[in-house]
Amino acid sequence: MLLRVTLACAFVLGAGSAYAEDLNPEQARAFVVGKLFSYTCFDGTVGVGRIFGDGSVVGTIRPMGQGPVRFAALPAGTIRVSSTSMCAHLSGIPFEPCFRVQKTDSRSFRGSLAALSFAYCDFTQHNPRTRLTSNDTEPQISAATPIPPRPFSRAPAAAPAAVTPVPTTPVVSAPISTALRPAIEE
Repeated sequence: MLLRVTLACAFVLGAGSAYAEDLNPEQARAFVVGKLFSYTCFDGTVGVGRIFGDGSVVGTIRPMGQGPVRFAALPAGTIRVSSTSMCAHLSGIPFEPCFRVQKTDSRSFRGSLAALSFAYCDFTQHNPRTRLTSNDTEPQISAATPIPPRPFSRAPAAAPAAVTPVPTTPVVSAPISTALRPAIEE
């Protein structure tokens, strides 16, 4: 019996890891660019971000899952895709870190440093428009969601002056025409 359970677990784990598909740089670009992803990294860092076609990146980051959520924007040309690799060009770093992208399902992938497979982030695609049609009564706020700023408070306004009523005259309405109007021609 124990042998059957062990074999079944090995089969399930093997099938799960077999589904992780390595993407070449062009496939990774097509899968990632322009879409909104939330991410969780091996060190606890979380956030939400989007990579644009020009290689710029915009999103939020919360390092090691602690402290405030911060906005981050990297300029065009930061993410560079060649025929052999997908790398980040970051000023101040003497080398360009390149990435291995493994598609784990139709909406998520794992990105890891090519030389250091233990340094990875898991990304899950989100469609911000789905919140408009969800049945949730309260919006879900994750650790990666930026906290909105507090409303701007102003000094109290002066007391309103006395308002005098304005005499009104009855409005006479014209009958509604049921005839069709001609279309506007250009």
